[in-house]
Amino acid sequence: MTLSIRPGRSAAALAAAAAVLGVTGAALSAVPAAAHTPAWSVTCSEVQVDLTDYTADAPNQVTITVDGKDLLPTRTFGREFHEKLRLPDHDKELTVRLVVKDGSEGGKFSRDETKTAPVCQTPVPTPSTTPSATPPAGTPAPAPTPTVTTPSAEVPPAEPSTPAPEPTGPGLAETGSSGTTPLIGGAAAAVLLAGGGILWAVRRRRTARS
Repeated sequence: MTLSIRPGRSAAALAAAAAVLGVTGAALSAVPAAAHTPAWSVTCSEVQVDLTDYTADAPNQVTITVDGKDLLPTRTFGREFHEKLRLPDHDKELTVRLVVKDGSEGGKFSRDETKTAPVCQTPVPTPSTTPSATPPAGTPAPAPTPTVTTPSAEVPPAEPSTPAPEPTGPGLAETGSSGTTPLIGGAAAAVLLAGGGILWAVRRRRTARS
């Protein structure tokens, strides 16, 4: 059995096949280029680098500098490289440079890019507030602090005077004057006069006898 192919149809089939191959080839060639694009970001405090889909057996290299100084000295890597680096403290913008050298033939996926690290904004400190002295519910109240007072020098109160005990024995004779004093004095004077008269009479008799 012999198949006959018309010239018009074969030409159309070949053109369609060529178009499909062209699209497929373009897609395949675009995948490595996109895969080799380094992904890296820079903030005010750190640098993040992610390199993927490089040739595993090629001597690929990556270097990161900040204002001309090494932040990451030259490092050799294989298929992938991932690193997060902290930037030094700074009060002005920093220039961060990423250099990637593709070790494969031709080195077409090498990169040399720079980005700027801004200054980190320092948060304004808020005034501290004094916590409330009220304890939460269910918390026992603290014991009161005893107050120490220094005793002052005080004059002791005068002791009450003790009254003199009252005499319990018989009453003593009164030494003061009373209504009978003139009578006693008159009796004594009469006795003296009588004695003097008797003495005078005795002496007179003795004189007469002699």
